[in-house]
Amino acid sequence: MCLVLALGTAALYWPITRHPFIQFDDMAYVVDNPHVNTGLSATNFVWAFTTSEQANWHPVTWLTHQLDCTLFGVNAGAHHFVNLLYHVANTLLLFIFLRSATGALWRSAFVAALFAWHPMHVESVAWAAERKDVLSTFFWLLTVLAYLQYARSLAANEPGNGLPQTGKGRTVFYFVAALIFCALGLMSKPMVVTLPCALLLLDFWPLNRMTILRYETSKSEASGCQPVSIARLVLEKIPFFALVIVGCVATYLAQAGGGAVSKIHVDERLMNAALAYARYTAKLFWPTDLSIVYPHPRHWPLVLALAALALLAVWTISCACAWRKAPYLPMGWFWFLGTLVPTIGLIQVGAQSMADRYTYIPSIGLFIVVAWGAAEYFSQRESGKIILPLLGGAVLIGCLWAASRQIYLWRDTITLFRHAIEVTKDNYVAENVLGKAYERAGNDEAALTCYAMSVNTEPRFPQSQFNLAMSLMTFHRTAEALEHLQAAAELDPRDADVQYDLGIYFTQHNSWTNALNCFSNSVSVRPDYAPAQLCMGTALANLDRARDAAPRFREALRLDPALLQAKTNLDRLLTDHPDLR
Repeated sequence: MCLVLALGTAALYWPITRHPFIQFDDMAYVVDNPHVNTGLSATNFVWAFTTSEQANWHPVTWLTHQLDCTLFGVNAGAHHFVNLLYHVANTLLLFIFLRSATGALWRSAFVAALFAWHPMHVESVAWAAERKDVLSTFFWLLTVLAYLQYARSLAANEPGNGLPQTGKGRTVFYFVAALIFCALGLMSKPMVVTLPCALLLLDFWPLNRMTILRYETSKSEASGCQPVSIARLVLEKIPFFALVIVGCVATYLAQAGGGAVSKIHVDERLMNAALAYARYTAKLFWPTDLSIVYPHPRHWPLVLALAALALLAVWTISCACAWRKAPYLPMGWFWFLGTLVPTIGLIQVGAQSMADRYTYIPSIGLFIVVAWGAAEYFSQRESGKIILPLLGGAVLIGCLWAASRQIYLWRDTITLFRHAIEVTKDNYVAENVLGKAYERAGNDEAALTCYAMSVNTEPRFPQSQFNLAMSLMTFHRTAEALEHLQAAAELDPRDADVQYDLGIYFTQHNSWTNALNCFSNSVSVRPDYAPAQLCMGTALANLDRARDAAPRFREALRLDPALLQAKTNLDRLLTDHPDLR
């Protein structure tokens, strides 16, 4: 079964090993990131643990990208292949855990196959920048496997249970291993913050460790764990929650400091959360019109949000009431609800209303509900032995077909974002990225059109304002370009590149005071930005502030010794002002 899952998944995803990098985060994560594309080194190692670049703190993810560059260079196919290896490993780990914890071979295999071949998971595997998804899930699943062994070892050491004792040392080993894997997961992607709560759900089902919520199981389904009080189970998770608190603080500081936390009004975030749950559920059951970006409309019809909330409430109550007869129902549903909480939009990060990649871990809960629910339903019917395999096979074939079509869309940036524009409405993010793809392909006119469409759709999006300004510059439409460049700078004063380019514009027009303000803003956000340090020194020198200019030139040279203009300017300044030597 492991061989079938591994080979089937590898065959399905093999085309991604020939795909290029996507011009959406891949450039910032790998291609244009000097701390990554130069490979592993002591300096890059320290940077991985201290940076909040990309508005996240995930040092282990950075380290794996650095390792890839050390082994393969900036080779897109190799980076995608490593993602595929993690996805295959996750599929096998999920199957092994479910098989071991429940004793159900075919149900466990079906859940693992759905996880491996579902089209909504293509984004997490085919996108190099989403290494954090497959990597964090790898450590998540290692954590639950270590936790399963810990719970069984703990039960074996209880007196009078008739099981061969494993020794307290082994119990401690498994618990510490689970903690280490949890910490590595948190350092791969912040979404792992829900893992301690997921462990409590596993205590309920399939481990059946909760004394109050104990239910009857057949001998073949027994998990080998002893029931304990809920209070003890919660105390058991305190070290995991302590790790989560540290991870939450680090993540919030990184995202807030990087300007990624959106200021969308709380009522809009609540409505989006309710509708996102409904949309995720619908797409998991009928995965059509999948997009790399689903833009946030900032306003949802209240009726739709209330209807979605009512449906969620009805289904949640129904699952909770079935806890004794079908414990997998509340476990799977609450797994889905709970693990989506960090990304559901209650704290809005980014411009998306939802994302396919966010279902990578949460979908496991719904897949368990489907697999165990269908098996229980058809086992009570005479025709079930025929219908169930046929139905399961049809579902998996449909997933393979839909996933292969989705993988095809990831063959290049233009195809991927054209599709996103086709299947969504007012997708200003996709229009902006498509413009950048056309620009890199040398089609400046198509790029200008896309940027203009993006700005027209959402004038408050600073990236498209900036890109439109730069595009207008290439067509010598300077007055229009300045208007959009200033708009971008006002919308995102913490974007070092926008501030730098606006400063360059003012420099070209000898507006040195405005230029100095822009370069100061750029340097305050990114102190290691050598060109901005150089230009700031130039602006200061032209404002007759030589004493302040000299340290900027020296800093630019320290950051980038190959920056000859900084050396030339410094030498000229010291010739005119020998007292500054």
